[in-house]
Amino acid sequence: MQGVISVRHNSSRARRLLTAAGLATAALAASLPAGPSAQAAASASVPPPRVATPAEARTAAWLRAHPEEAGRFFRELPKGGDLHNHLSGAVRTEYLIQLAADDKLCIDATMTAVAPPCGTGTRPAADALTDARFRQEIVRAWSMQDFPQGESGHDHFFATFGKFGAATSHRGKMLADVAGTAAAQNQTYLETMVSPASAGAKQLAADVGWDADLAAMHRKLLAGGRLDQLVTTAKQEADTADTEFRDTADCATAAPRPACRITVRWVSQVSRNSAPERVFTQIALGLRLAERDQRFVAVNLVQPEDGEISLRDYRLHMRMLNYLHGVYPRAHITLHAGELVPGLVKPEDLTFHIDDAVRTGQAERIGHGVDLVHEDRWQRLARDMARRQIAVEVPLTSNAQILQVEGDEHPFPVYRKYGVPVVLSTDDPGVSRGDIGQEYRRAARTYGLGYPELKDLARASLEYGFLPGRSLWRSDPVRQGFRPVAECQVMESARCARFTAQNPKARLELRQERSFGAFEARYAG
Repeated sequence: MQGVISVRHNSSRARRLLTAAGLATAALAASLPAGPSAQAAASASVPPPRVATPAEARTAAWLRAHPEEAGRFFRELPKGGDLHNHLSGAVRTEYLIQLAADDKLCIDATMTAVAPPCGTGTRPAADALTDARFRQEIVRAWSMQDFPQGESGHDHFFATFGKFGAATSHRGKMLADVAGTAAAQNQTYLETMVSPASAGAKQLAADVGWDADLAAMHRKLLAGGRLDQLVTTAKQEADTADTEFRDTADCATAAPRPACRITVRWVSQVSRNSAPERVFTQIALGLRLAERDQRFVAVNLVQPEDGEISLRDYRLHMRMLNYLHGVYPRAHITLHAGELVPGLVKPEDLTFHIDDAVRTGQAERIGHGVDLVHEDRWQRLARDMARRQIAVEVPLTSNAQILQVEGDEHPFPVYRKYGVPVVLSTDDPGVSRGDIGQEYRRAARTYGLGYPELKDLARASLEYGFLPGRSLWRSDPVRQGFRPVAECQVMESARCARFTAQNPKARLELRQERSFGAFEARYAG
C-alpha cells in the first residue's frame, strides 16, 4: 500500500515468523465456526452492516469514484483519538534530530545520540541539519525507513529507542510535535505513554528491594512518604511539560497552533524487562498518580513482550497489577498483550498472555493482541472480551513491521467477528514513518471496510478512551450500534448541551459527530 513502509524478510528470525504466520492462518481457519467459508466468517462484522445514512452513502460513493483522492480523504476523515501511542516513538525523526542538535548532542559510529563533547568517532548532531547523507543515515538508524539488510524488523524497531533516547528529554516539545500531527490528521484526543519520575522510581525500588508479599512491598514503598514524593515529582515533570508544550505550540498567543486543540492524557509506562521491585514500584506509582492527577489516566507495561524477563515474570506482573488494582480501583489499566507469534517464543508462551491480562491483570484494553488464536480456549476469551467491552488497540503497520503479521494473517477481522471493540492506533508512528490516516487507509484496503465502518471505528477510539464522565452513546455500541443516550436524542438540543457540559467524554464525542457532519457535507456534496 502506498505510504506504508515495507517489511523486509531478511533474517532467520524473519523466516521463522513468516512460517509461523502461515501456521496462524491455518489455525484460525480451523478454529472458526462452520459456514460457507472461514474467510467469510472472519470478515463478517458485528453487528451486521448497518444501514448507511444518505450522507454516509454519498460519501462512500465519492471515495469509490475518486480513488486518486484517497490520501486527502483519509487525512481529513475525523479519526477521534489515538489510544496506543508511545511519545518518544511518535515524534517525527527529523524533529528528534533537531532536538539533538539543539542540545548539542553527538552521534557515534552506531548512530546513537550521546552527550557532548563530541570526541573521536563522533559527529555533532547539528551536522545532520546541513549534511543530507548524514541525516539519512540517522533517519535509517532511528526509524524503519530502509532498515539494514540482515536485520529483522523486530530487532531494528526496538533498537531505535536506545539510539535516539538521549534526544527525548524535552517532553513538552515532543508532545507539541505529536499533537500537531494528530491535529493535522483531524484527531481530537491523544493518550500517550511516558515514564514519570523514572530515575526516582528506579532508586526507590533499589532501596526497598523485592518482597514477594505484595502488601508488604506496597507498605515499604509508602514508608516515609517516599512513593508520594515520586507522585509529587511526576506532577512537577508534567507541569514543566505543560509549560514547554504551550510555549512550543504558541497556545497562549493570538495564533495558537492546531496542537493546542488536542485533548491529551498521559499513560504511565512500566519497564517490564526490569527487576520485580522496579516493575512493582512503577505500577504503584502510575496507579497512585492516576488517582491524584487527572492528567494521568492509566498504566501500561512496555518493552518487548518476548524479552527474557518479560516472559519469565509475566504471571508475576499480572498478579502485581491485580493486587494494586484493588488498592487503586479508580485508575485504569491497559496492557501490551499478545504481541507475539510462533517462532518468536516457545509455543507455551502463546497460550495465556491475553487471557491473563484481562482476567488477572485487570486490563480494560489490550494493545496488539496478535496471538489471539493461539490462546487456550481463545473463542471463549474473545466472547468474554466482547461481553466485558475490553477493547483491542490495533496498530496494523507496527504489527507488520515488528511481527510480519498483516492481511489475512492478522486477527483484526476475528476480533470484529466476535464483537470485540477494535481501535485503530499508531503505536510509534515516528519510528514507523507513518500516521493514523495510514492505519485507516490500510484497514479499508485490506479488510474491505466501507465509510460507515470506518466512521464507527473512529467513534470507538473515543468511546474506549479513558476520559471521565458518561458517553454520548448507549452501552455496548460495537454490538448494539452507536445509539445516542436519551439526553442527546436531539444532539443540538439544550438538554444534550447540559449533558455534554457535565461529561467530558460525551463532549468530545459530540464534537466528533459535528466533524462528521462537516466532513460528509464536503465529500457528499
